[in-house]
Amino acid sequence: AAKVYFKEGREALGSRGWEGDYSTMLDLCSDGANACFLTGDLDTMNELIDEVLSKDIDTVEKYRVSEIKVKSLHAVGKVIESIDAALDFRRQLGLPTPQKKPASKFTIAREYMRVKRLLKKKTAEDIANLPELDDERQEMGQRMNELLIVCAFQVQPTMLPLIIFLLTTTTLKHGLNPSSCDAFAGLGMILCGRLGKLEKGCEMAKAAELIAEQPGMRRITSKTIFVAQSFCYHWTEPLQDTVTPLLEGCQKGLEIGDTDSACSCLVVRSYCLYFTGRPLESIQEELEATIEVMTQLRQDARKMRIVILLATVKKLRGIDTEAGDEKMDSLLATAAATGNFSLAAFVNSMKLEVFVIFQQWEEAIELVQKSGNVRLALTSAFNTVRYTFLQTLTYFKAAQSASGKKRKQMKKCGTATLKVIQGWAKNGNVNVVHYLRILEAELDLLQGNAKKAEESFKAAITSSRRNGFRNDTALAHELSSSFYKAKGDEYWTNYHLECSKSCYQEWECSEKVKLLDESQS
Repeated sequence: AAKVYFKEGREALGSRGWEGDYSTMLDLCSDGANACFLTGDLDTMNELIDEVLSKDIDTVEKYRVSEIKVKSLHAVGKVIESIDAALDFRRQLGLPTPQKKPASKFTIAREYMRVKRLLKKKTAEDIANLPELDDERQEMGQRMNELLIVCAFQVQPTMLPLIIFLLTTTTLKHGLNPSSCDAFAGLGMILCGRLGKLEKGCEMAKAAELIAEQPGMRRITSKTIFVAQSFCYHWTEPLQDTVTPLLEGCQKGLEIGDTDSACSCLVVRSYCLYFTGRPLESIQEELEATIEVMTQLRQDARKMRIVILLATVKKLRGIDTEAGDEKMDSLLATAAATGNFSLAAFVNSMKLEVFVIFQQWEEAIELVQKSGNVRLALTSAFNTVRYTFLQTLTYFKAAQSASGKKRKQMKKCGTATLKVIQGWAKNGNVNVVHYLRILEAELDLLQGNAKKAEESFKAAITSSRRNGFRNDTALAHELSSSFYKAKGDEYWTNYHLECSKSCYQEWECSEKVKLLDESQS
């Protein structure tokens, strides 16, 4: 109805509406474009946007339609064009604007040092007590940076830190506004995931949450929960503890009309349920319901992440496996055609998940070697942690079955990524303890230390069971069974195989149970 009223208002003003009632015409076009965007009438939306942008008016007055243009381009999958539109508007505002190209490590380090100098020793409370931002152009520029974060995450991962640093420095210099939550939650993400500064990263996430609690920040509450829980807190707290806050973040997003953040919370929550070993049948039911909701909300980009997980869950349960494989290949083709590194990383990380669970080590090492820097594309989400574990395990398995130069190369690659996980554990990441034990056992085997490997396998089983990861408990038992089989110990081989099968049954991973049954017949 609103769209119709805006149209009738423009028609009533006539062809000389801009000359006769400029202010009203601007409002009708801007608000009409937004109504068309929300109802999916993109052709009319683009006509209204172009009409405003073609006028010789101040850049500030073009802000509303420019924001809609950036959002709409991203919504239809034109991520590169969305980045171009946001960067162009910042330039028109006369604000510092990063270049749309991969950033070098030197550039990222230089910009981080600038942020560090401005931060000094500020606590979360100090940051939350900064004055409010009262510069209209800076506020508009901050909003464009906020929108750029989502786009850069998908297609320009090295550009992402520069945008976050720009958001942060602008806040520290000019004051707080809702975009400041993205600044400090994003900074927390970088500190935790890329720099390994877990305590400082979580402190920045806390700052974002304190800012979000202030008056006038309601629109950013769901997004702040999403970033803090998805990219920061899992580095120091049990992964299970993120499930409830993410559901609350989804609910808050729906309440305030922030469907993007609401659905982002749902995506991460779904993956957390999977990684923590919740029964697969219940996960499948929830994923299928989530896809229906996201279809209604036109959340195609986020729905693809759910489709990836659903295809994985169904393959592990032996349901529609061929259709699932075709869907994954189709999504990889889409990612390649659009330059969407994030989408490709999600697909490849879950394909590796299946290869490892089904013990398809040749396929696993081929995928790892062809996939590129998946960890960079996954940023600081727990998916990064999980992929690093599976990647390291795959390297060690490849080394165990190889000889000569290849064995040495695979061991070297595995040892390098193992050090990354050891660093996370040293810094207090409780979610990688059982990963570390499994990998240490496999490395001990590679080095011919059977006694130490046996101790590590026992520790892996104990820690994964104690922390509630039934999927990883199953894997640890299965790897232990293979260890004892190589030793010729039939009793412990069968014991651990039965334990593994029992855990996979509890996880409702029926296709894996079937494969284990076949291996015993």
